[in-house]
Amino acid sequence: MRRLWVDDLRPAPDGWLWAKTSAEAVRVFEDGPVDAVSFDHDLGGDDTTRPVVLWLCERDVWPPVVHVHTANPVGRDWLVGMSRRYGPGVTARPA
Repeated sequence: MRRLWVDDLRPAPDGWLWAKTSAEAVRVFEDGPVDAVSFDHDLGGDDTTRPVVLWLCERDVWPPVVHVHTANPVGRDWLVGMSRRYGPGVTARPA
């Protein structure tokens, strides 16, 4: 099972691949199917996960499970909205 954690600061949970930039995250998706993804929004500097989400939308290759773990409320709304509109929606992460 390939699970991708996209966050520049918080370490990935055990068993998750860790991408710290949007470019790294896209490369993981290009390498093959991902079963789950968890998005932070802000990735340091001007980088965000928005390019990753737009890449998923353009190719319609969403993983079946999407989590959003960002603390940015505007970013959260955008990520959740895009996932609901174009992807599978957002799944609550177990505590």
